[in-house]
Amino acid sequence: MKSLVFKLFSLFLLSFCLGLCARSSGMDAHQALSIGIFSASILGTLLFWDFRLSFAFIGTSVLLMTRTIDLEHVIEFSSLEVILFLVGMMVVIGLLKDSGVFAWIVSLILRIPRLTGRRFAIIIALISALLACAIDEVTSIIFMVVAILEICDYFEVNPVPFIIISVLATNIGSSATVLGNPIGILIASKSGLSFEDFIVKAFPLAALCLVITIFILLSWYRKPIIFLDQQMKKLGANEILVRLISVPPEKSLKINLGIFAAMLVFISLHRRMEMIWGLPANTVLLVVPLVTSGLVMIWKHNKARKYIEKDVEWWTLLFFLLLFVQAGTLKYTGATIFIAKHMLAACGNSLGLLVSAVLWISAIGSSILDNVVLVAAFIPVVQGFQSLSIDLQPLWWALLFGGCLGGNITLIGSTANIVAIGILEKEKRVKISFFNWFWVGLSVGLITTFVVTIALVFLPFYG
Repeated sequence: MKSLVFKLFSLFLLSFCLGLCARSSGMDAHQALSIGIFSASILGTLLFWDFRLSFAFIGTSVLLMTRTIDLEHVIEFSSLEVILFLVGMMVVIGLLKDSGVFAWIVSLILRIPRLTGRRFAIIIALISALLACAIDEVTSIIFMVVAILEICDYFEVNPVPFIIISVLATNIGSSATVLGNPIGILIASKSGLSFEDFIVKAFPLAALCLVITIFILLSWYRKPIIFLDQQMKKLGANEILVRLISVPPEKSLKINLGIFAAMLVFISLHRRMEMIWGLPANTVLLVVPLVTSGLVMIWKHNKARKYIEKDVEWWTLLFFLLLFVQAGTLKYTGATIFIAKHMLAACGNSLGLLVSAVLWISAIGSSILDNVVLVAAFIPVVQGFQSLSIDLQPLWWALLFGGCLGGNITLIGSTANIVAIGILEKEKRVKISFFNWFWVGLSVGLITTFVVTIALVFLPFYG
């Protein structure tokens, strides 16, 4: 009880002080209040993870009651297009999970002749990154962790190094496409960047970061990899892979894969279709998963309610929705333009320094907070630079990579980290210590962020 009271007192004191500092720096009362409320929601997420939705509800209500924002703008800033996109994707992912598609993909790729410990480490990194690209980081890491645990059980090796390899690769892979991470679709919807833009610009840079990360991890975990190699030679490398394969009926598999492939094709072409049909930006991007999920629920009508009630993470989506409202309030009151002007002045009007600042602040911030929380806070700030005649595109890429790569630094840096650790603790009663993760995560996070900094600052391709 004392600890709870202390945390609550600290939360309100810090939020009040931040609001007071904002007021004393020249912001008006509504701007300062929006800063204080948003800070309370962020700190509430950090200190009271299980109650984060409660803080989002209360904070948004205070903003309305104080007329800091009105109902019309609450609806505008709630980013319903992002929420509905995620709902549609979650329904389709629920279908794929039920059909065993992901387990089949993982086990199929793992059926490689003359498997060694080194090849196994490289394979799980590549599969983790590619699955995160195609679906989302949370779904992909669930299947990867389960597969890794079974394989490590068979060969009687410690699964922790290989799970860390998988999670680090997952976070990097999630930056490669719009679909990999909620911050991808959030940035796409606010910036006007298309699926093609992500493939052309984000994917190559994410692939480079992945290659560098694999080299780092092969060196860092060389002893566990060598031991796994010895166990594979001792116990045989094929039996477990054969046993893992649980292939769904061929007809069902083809239909499910066809549905998912068709959805990806339409999503990838959404910008061209919108231009041909004269539709507003991101209309097709939103409609495709909704239409696909609607057809899935008609086809699997007996499971339709289950897809909506069980596979859609309503708790998380509601939190995102209200967090977007609070972040939008910063823009509505003009607080973000105020912050943007001061950031630009601090960087000496240099775009390179500004890009670096956004990248490193978002990376470090994402190591402490959930990256969606941090990106939601930064988006209105980045939008504020538009009125200052700043090229926004490199700033959007900086925010994307900072949010994804920074998540590798600590245990709580991304949702994928938390999910993987939870499965490991539940299934094997094994806990990963903070520093057991931190040193390798810090090395990967700092090196990959440095590489991205060089690319964004010195390559005109990202302008």
